[in-house]
Amino acid sequence: MILTQLILAHIIGDFILQPGKWVVRKEEKKTASKELYWHVFIHTALSFILLWNLELWWMAVIIGISHFIIDALKLHLQTNKTRKAAFFLDQGAHLLVILMISFSIGEMDFNFLHDPEFLKTLTVMVFLTFPASVIIKILLSSWIPETQEINKVQTESLVNAGKYIGILERLLVFTFIVTEHWEGVGFMIAAKSVFRFSDLAEARQRKLTEYVLVGTLLSFGIAVIAGIIVKL
Repeated sequence: MILTQLILAHIIGDFILQPGKWVVRKEEKKTASKELYWHVFIHTALSFILLWNLELWWMAVIIGISHFIIDALKLHLQTNKTRKAAFFLDQGAHLLVILMISFSIGEMDFNFLHDPEFLKTLTVMVFLTFPASVIIKILLSSWIPETQEINKVQTESLVNAGKYIGILERLLVFTFIVTEHWEGVGFMIAAKSVFRFSDLAEARQRKLTEYVLVGTLLSFGIAVIAGIIVKL
């Protein structure tokens, strides 16, 4: 339970009890900002409260000290261009500290890495990301519509949005199948049809519509087959 308690303390401290104006002040004044020290104090106090065990006081202290160091490094090193990466690195570092504390007292181990079912599921999920995208792209390579047809649809499209939409939809379909909620797959197909093919219908490009339809069916088909394989 210590792992869960510390993660809960982190979520409350970083996302619920940290006002937006604190974030702005910290970025402006960095380690000279009093908001940074209040933020660290809140994290330390929350860890004490949620652990509710005086013998574990050292965990709350480690959380407080490490949180200050990680946040201070983020504030001094991040730039406008690296803000997104800095956020995820910051959160990853905090989570790593929590995991190390939990591991140090033997609450968690890495025996799950030797579990065949876990390894099979993880392998399939990794395959459904970028490897599946490459395979679909190769399969459709001989049917790529004319550049002008693609440009008409992608004029206001986000960069690489289609690739990440495909990855997310495959992972969601895979999750629905593994958890035996096949109705979720139908919902995904219906939702994508409404949003995606209505735009294509307005563009009135039959070749492009067929291209996207085949790509969608391939994406869903790969995810369905992957889910069935894991369930075997």
